[in-house]
Amino acid sequence: MLHRTRLKAGLAIVLAATALSACNDDEVGDVSLGLFTTKDIKIEILQDPEVPGVTCHISSIEANLQFSDPSDMSIACRQTGEITAEMIAAIDKSKSGDIVFRKSKSVFFKTLKIRRVLDQQSQSLMYIAYSTKETSGSYKHSLSTVPLWGTKAYGALAKPEGS
Repeated sequence: MLHRTRLKAGLAIVLAATALSACNDDEVGDVSLGLFTTKDIKIEILQDPEVPGVTCHISSIEANLQFSDPSDMSIACRQTGEITAEMIAAIDKSKSGDIVFRKSKSVFFKTLKIRRVLDQQSQSLMYIAYSTKETSGSYKHSLSTVPLWGTKAYGALAKPEGS
């Protein structure tokens, strides 16, 4: 009897997680990995909250009916609107940058994070997507850059010392 109750509770959790994952407004693509798998590639859109002229697309695998999604992901970011000096002035300019997106990938504390880091020397925004949990001896990550060349922000940055 206790086994059946646990099984029902586990099934309810999995069904709720599956239903919630299907309710993502930021999802712009869903690619099945085949008929005999419950894994799909989900493609999400992210507009940088502080630099809305940058749009990123993130692809990651979602493993329905499992407690943890794979850590692999990919990111591509492009300028899709105006980027001003005021926007760049408002962002974190430290070497670790600022987290602009986070999404749980597991019930066991694995998270997909995206950080924006400013490369003042090349006047580019870098967006790094990474998993917070080591997988097969590696922390999975992916990087995309958006040059400020041709924007109103280009040239407005103070050059770092030693440049």
